[in-house]
Amino acid sequence: MTAIDWVLDHPVAALVLACEVAFWVFLAAAVAARYVLRRRRLSTVLLLCEPAIEVVLLVATVGDLLAGAEPSWSHGLAAVYLGYTVAFGRWTVEKVDGWVAWRFFDGPRPPVPPKRGRAALRHEWDLWLRVVLAWAVACAVLGVLALIASAPEQRAVLAGWAGRATLVMVLWCVFGPVWQLFSDGGASDGDEPVRDEPVRDDARPDAARDDVRPGPVT
Repeated sequence: MTAIDWVLDHPVAALVLACEVAFWVFLAAAVAARYVLRRRRLSTVLLLCEPAIEVVLLVATVGDLLAGAEPSWSHGLAAVYLGYTVAFGRWTVEKVDGWVAWRFFDGPRPPVPPKRGRAALRHEWDLWLRVVLAWAVACAVLGVLALIASAPEQRAVLAGWAGRATLVMVLWCVFGPVWQLFSDGGASDGDEPVRDEPVRDDARPDAARDDVRPGPVT
């Protein structure tokens, strides 16, 4: 089977892959516009394209079923991907932006995730709550798709993806915040996250101080 045949047989899965590529392309373009071209407005416009990618995927997935396609693993994958991008999309943008600012443009080093104590436990709970949001969005999309499906076996395919998403959420809780809670690090109360001191403004070139301000791309 050629790549073209695979795309024709699995159009929704191919669209999920295209959306992931488009996410990183727009993110790279937005970061370049902000730091290289120093065009903050252009950077913002490029980032506004990220939610549009999710809308396109949602419309295409629902439209595929309305057009008569049978629910398959690709529709479930699209629902899970939508949940992930809603929960972790902006978080990923901020992480990439902070790393680029520090690595190439004299920005402060991004904070190191805490390893011990209450700060580490809070960090793990925060990540897990994002997973819960991703699960909720994915299950909501799967529920909409199940309403469109016409046969019980088709709904069973979508329910299987909801089960997988639930399993991931539970395992993340067990090996994330619960593990941290009962580990030696989670039992410690006094540890705080290790953070590097930010680079002082008076130590940077004037151009970098005025035009390149590290932080979330907005």
